[in-house]
Amino acid sequence: MRVSRCKGMRDLLPDDMAKFRHIEEVFQGCCLGWGYREVRTPTLEYLHLFTATGTLTPAMLGRVYSFLDWDGWSGERVVLRPEGTIPTARLYLENLEGDDLCKLFYVENTFTFEETGEESRERWQCGAELMGSGQPWADVELVLLALEVLERLGVGPLEVRLSHAGLIKALLAELGLGTAEQTEIWDQMLEGNVKVLGEIETEDADLKKALALLLDVKGSSPGFLENAKVLLGKALVRLEPSIDDLASIAQLLDAMGYPYQIDIPSGRGFEYYTGVMFGFYAAARRVGGGGRYDDLIPLVGGPAVPASGFALYMDELMDLVEAEMKTTDEKVLITPEERDVNGLKSCLELARRLRDSGYLAELDLGQRATGYRWLLSVPGEGPFRLTDRKTGKRSEIATLGRIMRAMGRSR
Repeated sequence: MRVSRCKGMRDLLPDDMAKFRHIEEVFQGCCLGWGYREVRTPTLEYLHLFTATGTLTPAMLGRVYSFLDWDGWSGERVVLRPEGTIPTARLYLENLEGDDLCKLFYVENTFTFEETGEESRERWQCGAELMGSGQPWADVELVLLALEVLERLGVGPLEVRLSHAGLIKALLAELGLGTAEQTEIWDQMLEGNVKVLGEIETEDADLKKALALLLDVKGSSPGFLENAKVLLGKALVRLEPSIDDLASIAQLLDAMGYPYQIDIPSGRGFEYYTGVMFGFYAAARRVGGGGRYDDLIPLVGGPAVPASGFALYMDELMDLVEAEMKTTDEKVLITPEERDVNGLKSCLELARRLRDSGYLAELDLGQRATGYRWLLSVPGEGPFRLTDRKTGKRSEIATLGRIMRAMGRSR
């Protein structure tokens, strides 16, 4: 009986892995260039790491892969890592808390149970976290880092949408809703229901005006927010700090010449966000997101440390990027004419030296000779026979050095 893969899981085929590694290498190179250091957290974490923070939505907590880590007498409930930021916050507290400014990045898989199995239950993400700075410039740095990665991957056109968790939460508080109602509305937004704010009923004229203004603010200038603040008046002073914070980030992006859209209802992600939230879109698809989460580290048992971060979704990006693969000009198929020990030894040594020089050199194991530019026949005695399939030229060459020169490369 043929056994298929688990529902919701994905096989990564050779072409998929070429794209995966390309994305990973570009992300790693950009992060290192900005001074970030790579980390990796365990796939298994204690469930209470997530429940103690109270930060994941009820829907998310109902979709984690959870089981008892049994030691024969007792055990603790563990989960397959459902997201990357909370484990990185734990890693920071256990190992790096003394650093004044901590800039970390990772490439990790996350697991979310989905009943039908039609959606992915395992997802890969490239994440970056910046801990120790509460300045707007820290948030802007993360946006610019993400955009640099996406630009180098050649996906686009790119769009950044800005929202603000503090602004939305302050607005919900102004509406006079109970804690449970606020949480329910916030959870719906984080699950992607961007219309829920506009569906709230209120008799307060000022609040109605505030909702209409903030939900309609969709622009690429901090002036939109300044105008909204003036129109809101002094009755809603609790909204001002969040509007000012969002405006300062928009102003920095404006000054740097990076396009963005202020779109308050677009905010989504996790409940631990406290400040600006940003979503990254390419070819009309959401390929990443992030934001500020100043309350998270205290919630996992640490001191008050400002922090922000983002993740890019590799599964989405793999559908958009072209893999950078070796060209056929660099591929060589080596065929031994004498298939004895000495003949194979000569071919293996020749293949190693060609690989050292940057070629993709393979032994002829009976595969079709498609995709190779160079065919190299190795006799027991006498000259090598080299065929250039691009030009049709055939040559007999005595030494490896001359072979390299004929192929356009020498050491």
